[in-house]
Amino acid sequence: MDVYLVHHIHHAAFLDGSPTVHRGDDGELVWDEEDGDDLKMLGVFSSDAAAARAVDHARTLPGFRDEPDCFLVTPHTVDTAMWAEGYVSDPD
Repeated sequence: MDVYLVHHIHHAAFLDGSPTVHRGDDGELVWDEEDGDDLKMLGVFSSDAAAARAVDHARTLPGFRDEPDCFLVTPHTVDTAMWAEGYVSDPD
């Protein structure tokens, strides 16, 4: 069974006044939490249609309406682990 995770990205403003980048050249949302972008989970929904209704409603609410095109809807199969093979940290 698939569910639909809905996130919203509030992009931080650059201190130097340069324009905020919301989407890459490919049209995909971009964000960097280390730069201050804030990723919020709006909810988990049982269908793509229910997720779309939640996004439509959220676009009318304070905060969300400031960046109405920064919603990310991703399907996820229930009982399926993400990171099933672990991860490697980059020590920088």
